[in-house]
Parts: sequence; C-alpha cells; structure tokens
Amino acid sequence: MDIKVAWDIVGGLSNPSKMPCYGFSIPAEKCKSGTRLRKIKNSVCSKCYALKGRYVFGVVKKALAKRFDNLDRPQWCDSMVILITKLEKSGFFRWFDSGDVQSVEHLEKIVQVCNLTPNIQHWLPTREYHFVAQYIKKHGAFSSNLTVRVSAYMIDGLPPTSFAKAFDVVTSGVAKDSYSCPAYGQKGKCLDCRACWNKSVANVNYKLH
Repeated sequence: MDIKVAWDIVGGLSNPSKMPCYGFSIPAEKCKSGTRLRKIKNSVCSKCYALKGRYVFGVVKKALAKRFDNLDRPQWCDSMVILITKLEKSGFFRWFDSGDVQSVEHLEKIVQVCNLTPNIQHWLPTREYHFVAQYIKKHGAFSSNLTVRVSAYMIDGLPPTSFAKAFDVVTSGVAKDSYSCPAYGQKGKCLDCRACWNKSVANVNYKLH
C-alpha cells in the first residue's frame, strides 16, 4: 500500500511538539470516561489540555474528526502499521495525545498494530480502565512493546495502583506541584527521557497544565 493511501485511510498521525515521536489522536470530546469526568470539579478531565490551545484550531479539529471517523475502516490496522514503519525513526510511538480508547475492539486493533511493529516501543495512557480489564481477561497480557498507563481521575489524586497491579499495567497522574515528569524543566520537551514508555517505571506524575 502506498503511504499516501495509508495516510488517507488513517487520517494521518499527530506530531506533538513535546514528544520525540509521532502519535495518534482523536477528539477529546469523544472520550468515554472523560466526558463524564469533565463535569466533576478537580478531575483531570475538567482541565483537559486537549480542549484548548492548538486543539481548537479549525485545521486540527478537522484532522482529529477524520481520524475518529476512519477508525472502523477495513484497512485501518494495515495502514497504521505502514505509517509507523515508514515514518517513525525514533523507535517510539505515543497513542492519544488527545482522546482515548473507544472500545475493547478498538483496543484490540491497537494491540494488533503494536504486534506488527515489534521494533517500536508504544505508550498508551488511558482512563478507560474497564476496556483494559476486559482486554486482559479476554487475551491475557499486552504486547511486550506496549506500555499501558492507567491514569488517575483526579488532580493530585492517588494513581489506580491496585487496578494496575491486578492487571499488570502501570500508572500515571496529574499534580499541581509534586510531579516527576522532567519536561516542565526542559521547555516542555521529553528530550532524552523515555519514562512513559518504560514498564519498569511504576508511575509518572505530570504537572497540571
């Protein structure tokens, strides 16, 4: 398949300025748990960064909407594999700098992409705990090159450690002050840090922004 065809089928990749790699994003408005959490005071989603800044630009919203609309296209998995294989030179990939997993079937497709790109280390942050639990119960562990981080619901809240241990995943959280992500002292860049992709790092705290 031609890379231009693959790009059209997927709707393209995102290229977050903070990241050392490409990513994949859909509209934050389509988040399942996030839509409920946005109504709760002091939840992480009530301060969602993907509902402001560059994410509200018309061209970005159009691209996000196209990716969402194309999730069920028959050649989506094959197209994602082509794009990641041909474009990603860092060895890393980030899922959902905006948006989240939509269903167990969607998660299964993501894992299939990971399985077919074994030389890439994938990072998937999610607040859709139930889809993670359903996947693990159905299939067992995630791919060795996929780090799933279940994210805390509340700002300065405890990460979902018990859930993470039960389903052999890792965690992340958002804090006003006590954060461990070094990007906020590095002009908002990951630089040489890859903690988010590292399964041996049990929890990463990001600064509220």
